Amino acid sequence: MTNTPTPGSYLSSSERMFQMFQDQMVFLFVLGILTAAAAGLQDLSGKMFTFPEETATANVRLITTTVDFTAVTVCLRSFTDLRRSHTLFSLATPSSDNGFVVYKSATSDVIDLDIDNKMAQFRGQEYKQNVWHSVCSTWDSEFGLSQFWLDGKPSVMKYIGGQNIREPFIVLGQEQDSQGGGFDIEQSFTGMIADVHMWDYVLTRCEIQQYTNDLNFTPGNALNWKALEFQTTGRVLLEEKLMICL
Repeated sequence: MTNTPTPGSYLSSSERMFQMFQDQMVFLFVLGILTAAAAGLQDLSGKMFTFPEETATANVRLITTTVDFTAVTVCLRSFTDLRRSHTLFSLATPSSDNGFVVYKSATSDVIDLDIDNKMAQFRGQEYKQNVWHSVCSTWDSEFGLSQFWLDGKPSVMKYIGGQNIREPFIVLGQEQDSQGGGFDIEQSFTGMIADVHMWDYVLTRCEIQQYTNDLNFTPGNALNWKALEFQTTGRVLLEEKLMICL
């Protein structure tokens, strides 16, 4: 009886080893792709980004799949000792470097909100150094109204106008003078930022209070701190969030 050769029976031992090596490389390549895809979204609960020095380069890019906003709410928590002006949140578009920017003015009690290169100033804000602050900003294109919330306290509403925000490029730590660049060290942030969420609608007063008090709230549907895709550049640390010991 004649045995039928099986596939690979004509390969020498060295050829078999090479084929096994190739198969292993293919497996590792596929595994790497799957791992990278799984690591795309990270749960940053209990974490914070630390920006430990003034630079014109260090930043965190936050990636959203939402490409067209008719309204926006952004909430985050920040901790800094800066007295100069600095940027808390920078969103640029191809047509507007100040698509949606939350900016702490050098004037002690003023926060600026820029939408589509138009600015509203919110005065009387008790933004203190070396304290965790909860910051929320809202805007909608239908009425053109914006509002700022600091530690759960609302500002007056201000008309700022604006049109839909499209193709957003979002950065923490720097202020964009062009989409993805044009950074200025004098506008950079140093300190800690955590709990960043972004919604494509205006949150209600109660929803903002729930965020401020760290109660059960609906996470952002455009940016979600518990499922965040991001890229860091320069000296930015991802650390355990500083908590007050009781």
